[in-house]
Amino acid sequence: MPRVGIGTFRVENNDDAKNAVKHAIKSGYRSIDTAMVYQNEEKVGEGIREALEETDLNREDLFITSKLWLSDYGRDNVETAYKASLQRLGLDYLDLYLMHWPGLDESLMIETWKGMEDLYEKELVRNIGVSNFNVEHLDTLLGQVKIKPVINQVEFHPYLTQSRLKSYLEAQNIQMESWSPLMNAQILSDDVVNSIADEVKKSPAQVIIRWNVQNNVVTIPKSITPSRIEENLDVFDFELSEDQMERLNQLNQDKRIGPDPLEFDGQ
Repeated sequence: MPRVGIGTFRVENNDDAKNAVKHAIKSGYRSIDTAMVYQNEEKVGEGIREALEETDLNREDLFITSKLWLSDYGRDNVETAYKASLQRLGLDYLDLYLMHWPGLDESLMIETWKGMEDLYEKELVRNIGVSNFNVEHLDTLLGQVKIKPVINQVEFHPYLTQSRLKSYLEAQNIQMESWSPLMNAQILSDDVVNSIADEVKKSPAQVIIRWNVQNNVVTIPKSITPSRIEENLDVFDFELSEDQMERLNQLNQDKRIGPDPLEFDGQ
């Protein structure tokens, strides 16, 4: 899985989504992240198809992720929801399918994951994982299922470093992935971030994305602006020093911009 992909959260199901995905792929991105609840899978799929038509790339060169929403939870619902996402995307398979949130019903969470396992065992999907699960959710899940999630996509940025969860995932060999790593641009005005950006002669966004990479966290910054899409991927020609990494780590405030997974029921 590429270390940097493009996210599509809050991108409407119109040509903005199609063109952002197409431009991302033509600019070097190979990982595209969407979800049923984003309601943009059709246009994301169009962007993928047009990019493949206009380049020498094959479907196998890309890593496509979508997610199962809580309204489709339950072991018997997973395959139907998955196939509906495939149909909207115009794809034959996904590289990664995620449970979008743990939800508040522990038994439903476990039964739903068993439906995810069914998908994997039928070879309908390449990888299965979770999103927004905390340590307690994962402890419960791992004690009652056969297949471990390969990834946990969570909110992660310098204001929410989730060090306990990060250590847990590393110990379990589950990859951590960050959504909204730029905090919907909130983090970009931080004085420390801007100071480091000046030091390394990169943009504040590039500093944050590079911080993710050096933390061994896969990240999917969202943009529909062609220049920013290109900029967000251009983070592999510099390195942050240990001091710069620590200054960013010290910004942690346990501050969320999204819901608390312990309280979110999908409403």
